[in-house]
Amino acid sequence: MALKWTDSLDIALALIDVHPDVDPTQVRFTDLMQWVVELDEFDDDPSHCGERILEAIQQHWIDEAD
Repeated sequence: MALKWTDSLDIALALIDVHPDVDPTQVRFTDLMQWVVELDEFDDDPSHCGERILEAIQQHWIDEAD
């Protein structure tokens, strides 16, 4: 399944699998964006990302990690 920026929950779940020991509350948005772009399943234009998208991904990651 190809991930797009709008798939914030699925991206968060993928990040949990790839970075299981990371505290999502401590991740900088620059790192978060890079990690998303590096996901094998990610297939979207990196320039279409904004702060609101990264906030949504991070919030899902926090919610799912609990």
